[in-house]
Amino acid sequence: MPLFHALVLGIVQGLAEFLPISSSGHLKLVPWLFGWDDFGGDRDLENAFDVSLHLGTTVGAVAYLWVDVRKYVTAAFSPLWTRDSLSHDGKIAWYIALSAVPAAFAGVLLEDALLGASNEIWLIATLLILFGLILFVADRLPGEREQDEFGMRDALLMGAAQAMALLPGVSRSGSTLTVARVLGFDRSSGARLAFLMALPVIAGAGLYRGINVASTGIPDELVGGFIVGIIASAVTGWFAVWGTLKFVRSRSFSPFVVYRVIVGLAVLGILASGFR
Repeated sequence: MPLFHALVLGIVQGLAEFLPISSSGHLKLVPWLFGWDDFGGDRDLENAFDVSLHLGTTVGAVAYLWVDVRKYVTAAFSPLWTRDSLSHDGKIAWYIALSAVPAAFAGVLLEDALLGASNEIWLIATLLILFGLILFVADRLPGEREQDEFGMRDALLMGAAQAMALLPGVSRSGSTLTVARVLGFDRSSGARLAFLMALPVIAGAGLYRGINVASTGIPDELVGGFIVGIIASAVTGWFAVWGTLKFVRSRSFSPFVVYRVIVGLAVLGILASGFR
């Protein structure tokens, strides 16, 4: 794998993971568009690289959201040594953990089907357009709920949306943000919750895939690419979280919707033309 390819894909992953534009979709579209075949059809190795980029992004997100992460993790486990009842923050922490369950079950039970769907470029383009338009409609709804109002019902509904995002083109942050807006959360709170919800899912997927990688190993010629991709995704992931949270304080998600529709239509046009 050329280091340039790893760098580009790391940047794409880091930016697209926390922008509502589908990182998994872009990780398929970029190599498809440029004709890159860095893994020679080895699906397991390609998935391992994708997961490593996701883990890099998680490092960047945790670094930016460290205050929230530390607060919720501490509150979740503090009753073990203080013997106090679970605090409100502790409950939110466990609700965030609960939100990962739908995606975990879907990822394990539907793994083969999801891997097959990830190679359908027309499907990725269609989902970019469809779920972009759904986000546009949801974002028009009023929302005043804040992060501290997150409850079990919210966790299950937003978690189900996150499970749908296992299909490339849907977008994990986009789907959870859409449901958050429907549930009445303001944009900033919805975005922060969506980012926090993504952390256990990405970490769990990394652990699950990492077992396979550990058993087979990474070819020596790809180690450098993995390292470059992880670093690039971590750095750009930090900036994506910072930029998104700053952006949504005063603006809607409409620019991301426009981007999704344009990219989706462009990809469908390229497919129709036979260029790729």
